Amino acid sequence: MTYVLGISAFYHDSAAVLIKDGVVVAAAQEERFSRKKHDESFPKLAIEYCLKEANISRDKIDYAVFYDKPILKFERILSTYFKVWPRGFRSFIKAMPVWLKKKLWISNEIRDFLGGDKSIYYTHHHLSHAASAYYASPFKEATIVTVDGVGEFDTTTIGRGDGQSLYLDKTITFPHSLGLLYSAFTYYLGFKVNSAEYKVMGLAPYGKPIFMDKIYKLIDVKDDGSFELDMSYFAYEHGLTMTSAKLHKLFGAKPRKPETELTQREMDIAASLQKVLEEVMLKIVDFAYNLNPSENLCLAGGVALNCVSNGRILKESKFKNIYIQPASGDAGGALGAAYYLYHHVLGKPKDKGMETVYLGPEFSDKEILGFLDQEKVKYHKMAGEELYTGIAKLIDEGEIIGWFQGKMEFGPRALGNRSILADPRKKENWQRVNLKIKFRESFRPFAPTVLEEDVSECFDLDVPSPYMLLVAGVKKKDLPAITHVDNSARVQTVNVKQNCEFYSLINSFKKLTGCSVLINTSFNVRGEPIVCTPEDAYRCFMRTGMDVLVMGDCVLFKKEMPEWSESAKEWQDEFELD
Repeated sequence: MTYVLGISAFYHDSAAVLIKDGVVVAAAQEERFSRKKHDESFPKLAIEYCLKEANISRDKIDYAVFYDKPILKFERILSTYFKVWPRGFRSFIKAMPVWLKKKLWISNEIRDFLGGDKSIYYTHHHLSHAASAYYASPFKEATIVTVDGVGEFDTTTIGRGDGQSLYLDKTITFPHSLGLLYSAFTYYLGFKVNSAEYKVMGLAPYGKPIFMDKIYKLIDVKDDGSFELDMSYFAYEHGLTMTSAKLHKLFGAKPRKPETELTQREMDIAASLQKVLEEVMLKIVDFAYNLNPSENLCLAGGVALNCVSNGRILKESKFKNIYIQPASGDAGGALGAAYYLYHHVLGKPKDKGMETVYLGPEFSDKEILGFLDQEKVKYHKMAGEELYTGIAKLIDEGEIIGWFQGKMEFGPRALGNRSILADPRKKENWQRVNLKIKFRESFRPFAPTVLEEDVSECFDLDVPSPYMLLVAGVKKKDLPAITHVDNSARVQTVNVKQNCEFYSLINSFKKLTGCSVLINTSFNVRGEPIVCTPEDAYRCFMRTGMDVLVMGDCVLFKKEMPEWSESAKEWQDEFELD
């Protein structure tokens, strides 16, 4: 019996993953326990959860592996500062203390936490990304593409997985980065870097790609998808900001101040950036196919969370099958590090891959009841078909539901266990959920979840999309609350094997209404991590405009709840808005 603990930390989205004989038994981001969104700290709480879930002590860990090589990343940072000196002095002074005190000594922190003189292993950042996609996939062989901001030096890689072995063939290195290009414009458009890139993607359909020629002044793209950025337009090599005065002059204005009004200009820039990203990604995967021909493509890295780009790759590339790691960012690096050590380093055969993302904490009815009784909260018990039909009826009547069931999802998406649900046929639900429950920007769309067998009837999609990572056109006209302005939606499909409870609820809604689609958005508000515990769920429910909370077999109605003294605004002030 072999236990491998994978760890990612100290950049953003710290996480821990535990695999036992090649099977993932537990995985979670630190933010879900600490309640600090994108928590970058050493994932002590996530590791403790993994050990508890496996029912083992710390000394039973055979291998601990970190998702990148800090000394190489430090080398890249130092060499960059030397290259741009003295312009990077302020950034250098700010960065050095945390590197010298913490980031270079990760092995000591891991040993101190796990105890003993355990050997600590390291993988390269993009090998971790590649492994997180390939070894988690169902494929016996595949072409692999990873694209993100930057690891140690690499920003884009192409490789191949074959059996238990994985290799990277081609790389693009810092400062030339498709992820950092997207992040630079995220900053320029007034959103938070490494957190709100998806908002730019959501904003893009409101605009026209009229600035593509200007963006192509910043990036020189070759026919094979390789590219170089003109660094005179960017400041991330030497400054505390992402863009330079030269870029501001090119686009005719300084960066938008956060939380100020969005204009058509910002929408058009977002549309142009998104279009450029898609065109470059299509060239990269086309070259990857020619380099390593296969029916199968695996994608990972932060850019793989751009589901609009993924949808085009699915439709327009030469690959027949695509697997996208659902935790494609740094959290998934912990998974990839563990997988890489187990399969490639130890030579253990690759099996079925990662069959579920429901890998986080689960709370029994006894635990949920214990919390509710302690808080003296009124609830109703409903189970099985009575629960599914009853909640389906409430959704049909216009109620907004907090749905808290089973194991928490691993990755950035709520996939039916920590979700807020509503009727997609009611157009007003778009604004109602955005403004009164999620407290977020009104332009942001909601994703639908659809029964897998009905996906091609409702959307221009003929393959399963269990992780909400593909955008497709909407075929039905009666789903206004999930239909974006360009007639698209970010689709999740669900089947009985994947999530029986969630499937049963949507199937009950279909029997009642003829509609096999629900709005599915994450159970949180803007700036807060997705809820983890019954206490998290209850507090979010009480502080927002949700009508009903379902936790296991317990159903709570807002109209029966006591007054809540703290306003949603006061609560939000605890969190850093992204």
